[in-house]
Amino acid sequence: MAWQWRTREGFEEEERKSLAPWAACSGDSAGRLVSEPPHAYRSAFQRDRDRIVHARAFRRLEFKTQVFVHIENDHYRNRLTHTIEGAQIARTIARALRLCEDLAEAIVLAHDLGHTPFGHAGEAVLSKCMQDDGGFDHNRQSLRIVDLLEDRYPDWNGLNLTSETREGILKHGCHWPHPVELPPIYAQRSLEAQVADSADEIAYLHHDLDDGLRSGVLSIESVDEMSLWKTAQQRRRPISEGTSPDVVRAQTIAALGDTLIGDLIAETSRRLDLDPPGSLAELRSRPDSLVGFSTEIDLSKRELKSFLSQNFYHHPHVLRRTRKAEWIVGDLFRTYLDDPTLLPSNVRARFGREGLPRAISDYIAGMTDRFAMDEHKRLLDPHAPS
Repeated sequence: MAWQWRTREGFEEEERKSLAPWAACSGDSAGRLVSEPPHAYRSAFQRDRDRIVHARAFRRLEFKTQVFVHIENDHYRNRLTHTIEGAQIARTIARALRLCEDLAEAIVLAHDLGHTPFGHAGEAVLSKCMQDDGGFDHNRQSLRIVDLLEDRYPDWNGLNLTSETREGILKHGCHWPHPVELPPIYAQRSLEAQVADSADEIAYLHHDLDDGLRSGVLSIESVDEMSLWKTAQQRRRPISEGTSPDVVRAQTIAALGDTLIGDLIAETSRRLDLDPPGSLAELRSRPDSLVGFSTEIDLSKRELKSFLSQNFYHHPHVLRRTRKAEWIVGDLFRTYLDDPTLLPSNVRARFGREGLPRAISDYIAGMTDRFAMDEHKRLLDPHAPS
């Protein structure tokens, strides 16, 4: 018997047969900003995922801060590893819930493309610098990147992603000017987009706690009384006496992540069983999101978020790096604003279309930590070579 090779049409048919009635099927996509012929053996959402992975903005995530600046240690997470971990979690959840894995993954892979150098510290500074010129946030910037700033195709700006992936990136809606037509905004986004948001949250809670403990900024004693940590200790695989503390920590962290993922799947399944939407269109009209945690785990998750905020993100060691990041980003913005001739020619060419502040904001947001530090030194250190 000859093999039946899988084509795009075959993938689309498999989705319609195997996914839930409310899933976003690639064959039913609302399309792209610029119409394109379909691919022979990749679905619309698979093409989105691949375009994102090949984008320059995606590669730059390797040298952008998660919590620790990348030069501090090779083992801490950066924006790229965070994104990869989030995408893996999103696929696991989407697969269990019979949703479109490719769409959920594409959204997570793109969700941090717009992050500034130095993480949220850089974002806060750009937001302040841009407060009179339309504002700044990384979700908005991610959409600008995939819709405008990536330059790979002769017939359009950006990556020309599907409406469904762009909807997932948009996240909190839109109350600001955007250079192209926005995706439709519904009462609820697709479940794949909701899963992507939850996967992002699970990923950073899981790995920020791990990095905090690994770095010594957090101690095991400080987390021992948290309910989610206790649950993870109970659920981790049996560990023999004499096992190294590093392995014990790693196994507990893994059990914590599994607890969050498992609860999200179980609680979302329960909600869907209670009142299943008949279609994606019906789902979009619902007033409340369907993806979420049980009450018990949600409280434990909030406890962990509060703990990380107080004891990790605002730890003096982290705050020292944050203040340096704020100086670098703020100085760069003001320096370019005072003397736009210091900017590359391709950035200056966009002044007429975007305005000076937005062009500067786009340029700085695209920098890696390393490039921003080098550029700050080159422009503002009197002893640095020009």
